[in-house]
Amino acid sequence: MTLKSLLAHWRAEPSIGGNIVHRHRQEKRSPSWARFPTGLHPALAEMLHDQGIQRLYSHQEEAFQMTTAGHNCVIATGTASGKTLCFNLPVINSWLYHPSQRAIYLYPTKALAQDQFSYLQTSIAKLNSSRVNLKRQTHDETNGKEEFDNLIIGVYDGDTTQSVRAQVRAQANIIFTNPDMLHTGIMPHHTSWAHFFSKLKYVVIDEMHMYRGVFGSHVANVLRRLKRICNFYGSRPQFILTSATIGNPKELAERLIAEPVTLVSKDGSARGAQEFLIYNPPIVDRRLGIRRSAPQEAVRLTSDLIAYDIQTILFARSRRSVEITLTYLRQKVRDQEPSRNGIALDRTTLVRGYRSGYLPQQRRQIEQALRKGEVKAIVATNALELGIDIGGMGAAMLIGYPGTIAAAKQQAGRAGRGLDDSLAVLITTAAPLDQFLAKNPFYFFDRSPERALINPDNPLILLDHLRCAAFEMPFSENEKYGELSTEDLVEYLDYLVSTGLLHRARDKYFWMAEKYPAQDISLRSASVDNILLQTLNEDTLVTIGEVDFASAHWMVHPGAVYLHESQTYLVENLDLISKTARLQPYNPDYYTQPLQESTISLIEESDKSIVAGGVKSHGEINVTSQMTGFRKVKWFTHENIGMGTVNLPPTELLTTGYWLSLNDRTIDTLREQGLWRSDAIDYGPNWIQQRDLVRERDDFKCQVCGLLETTQQHDVHHIIPFRLCRDGDGIVSYRLANRMENLTTLCRKCHQRAETAVRVRSGITGLAYLCHNLAPLFLMCDTRDLGVHTDPKSSLSDGQATIVLYDQIPAGIGLSQTLYDLHDELIHHANMQINACECVDGCPSCVGPGGESGLGGKEEAKAILQALTNQAPDKIL
Repeated sequence: MTLKSLLAHWRAEPSIGGNIVHRHRQEKRSPSWARFPTGLHPALAEMLHDQGIQRLYSHQEEAFQMTTAGHNCVIATGTASGKTLCFNLPVINSWLYHPSQRAIYLYPTKALAQDQFSYLQTSIAKLNSSRVNLKRQTHDETNGKEEFDNLIIGVYDGDTTQSVRAQVRAQANIIFTNPDMLHTGIMPHHTSWAHFFSKLKYVVIDEMHMYRGVFGSHVANVLRRLKRICNFYGSRPQFILTSATIGNPKELAERLIAEPVTLVSKDGSARGAQEFLIYNPPIVDRRLGIRRSAPQEAVRLTSDLIAYDIQTILFARSRRSVEITLTYLRQKVRDQEPSRNGIALDRTTLVRGYRSGYLPQQRRQIEQALRKGEVKAIVATNALELGIDIGGMGAAMLIGYPGTIAAAKQQAGRAGRGLDDSLAVLITTAAPLDQFLAKNPFYFFDRSPERALINPDNPLILLDHLRCAAFEMPFSENEKYGELSTEDLVEYLDYLVSTGLLHRARDKYFWMAEKYPAQDISLRSASVDNILLQTLNEDTLVTIGEVDFASAHWMVHPGAVYLHESQTYLVENLDLISKTARLQPYNPDYYTQPLQESTISLIEESDKSIVAGGVKSHGEINVTSQMTGFRKVKWFTHENIGMGTVNLPPTELLTTGYWLSLNDRTIDTLREQGLWRSDAIDYGPNWIQQRDLVRERDDFKCQVCGLLETTQQHDVHHIIPFRLCRDGDGIVSYRLANRMENLTTLCRKCHQRAETAVRVRSGITGLAYLCHNLAPLFLMCDTRDLGVHTDPKSSLSDGQATIVLYDQIPAGIGLSQTLYDLHDELIHHANMQINACECVDGCPSCVGPGGESGLGGKEEAKAILQALTNQAPDKIL
């Protein structure tokens, strides 16, 4: 059975073919060839011949010429276009002529470094063998004397043993590592690397597009420190970077290394044909706009691919989604094909998961099984989006739009390695961004990829690395650091002097603390450490995985159900001091979803501008978040079957935000249309009597937290909001609203929480939901990189109704600033999406779920958007 026959089957099946809203065929592409360049060493040419490579792709030859001419170079071509050869050729070629030279290969993950090391090791063995019969052409500083007979490569990362580390440091010509190891394990001990740094010729940065946001801002500072150390030892390395297709590869490369860069972007590689489908799950409730679950549809399609023996990779958006989808898929495979040739299938090996949190040896075993074809389907996060060798996948399933065009194309490119036909399927979720793309596929296929943003001079990140750099060697008063002016650098250094970490003497700044700072600074997040996940196995405490500190509050809080390799655990305890979470095996019929509340206060407003319908602002804010509890959600049916409480300390985030405040004219217009709730509501003539009866019925006790009334009376809350209780003529009825069964007693604090839940169905919260989900159209980020908050009476804007979008990163990296600048475009696309949505009054595809009553805030949000797009701005701020 072939891919072609499966596609024909899907087209003929109404329940599948009817949901394919767009088909895009990428035709087979012939290669653009180039001869071996004249400067290529004969031994290297022979190595290529041995591998069956007689010619180079045109972009490989161009990269070789640019690099050997001394240019920093960034290669931005498609997936599987041979970018690895673009840096291996010039690096190895230069070493053949100058054998004392050294190189560092930086990869964003240890797994990718290990994979690429294994690939090059095989080639190097052939190269070293072929050199025996070739005369070396070398005249360098060693006067023709070879330091080592062979080209030696080695891996230097957290998994490298101490005995091997010394050998790699002393002998390796090329070191494979990652920014984290360079940051904590190499540069702080640079004196042990003096010879290596003095001979460092090339720094290769693979998968450069991964270095964006916080991670990229950290890595830019790591590279600043690396260049500083190299300068001390008398070398000036040349940089070669590779990237998936993004909107600004040259700009990002230059910001990362703070030097000019030459771009190579014309892809000359061959490519097999690929069928790219956009599959929109069917609507199961048109009134509410609810669609079938994207993971369950992915499981359905993947089971067909497995039956047709097409190896498939499924990309899920989060670690939790990986485990949920893995559970569904294994169940489906068991039901569909319990045995093969009379032998029971082992679904734990046929279908695997892959994500961060799995232990290294487990990930290596899964990768090997994929290459051998033993695993027929793999459910993964973007950990497998990179160039790890997992063999030639026949199909790629994207469960939900991954947030950027670049990421979507990279994930789709994991299928079809080689010239065989392949399949990519984007299964849209009910999220507004996914539904926007389902209705406007041209935006995905015709639009240029997004720009990657970094901010190396983010004050918190910058100060962290200035501490590290000062530990590595003293700063001079007139020194430059990256793109900072000397004056700005001195200001930061003087601040560190005031904290007691540095001492200034003789126009130099010296490190004064006892331990080196890099060990306490994570490049991946604002978290200092990870939380170890531990469980008892035959009375022995075993670590099964880890989560970052910032995620622990919502992922492994007490009472949470945690999934690992589709096995479920119940979190018994989370100790933030010892940084451990104790889990026990558990098999519930539900999973958990965290509940969280946030408050925002203004630190400083930096920008402010009048816009149609209100005022847009940007500035520094403080976000205080508190985990309040969690929902228990039943497997498969997704019904809410209970709640739980969480008692964890609040967290604070000092960051930057963009906020939109509605003006009085907009609010007045909405009130006139009956679309804005007044401060005072007339609950009818029987309200006071009903209120007292309900409090008495409920024993004067809060029905959520159990608090008894004291001096202050409790509130009485309408379960179905007052305005939604209408009679047969559509008129609001106080008799319906004030029925005893629609009223409950709540303390003041719980009532405020309940009112927040009601506002989820209001226009302002619906608009915030829509804008938050559409923001990644303009930013190379995930919705999780942005926080969202609404307040009908915000302190940010003198009590006006306000929507806030903020960077989920201390001090921000420019996401909210970009949204502030693109305000008009964001509002325009929000207006397009809400008017195109077919639901009655709110759904996950526009303003958010309508809640249990099935009524939402779509009408109100549309009215607000009309004011924001049509109302003439006020002339006076």
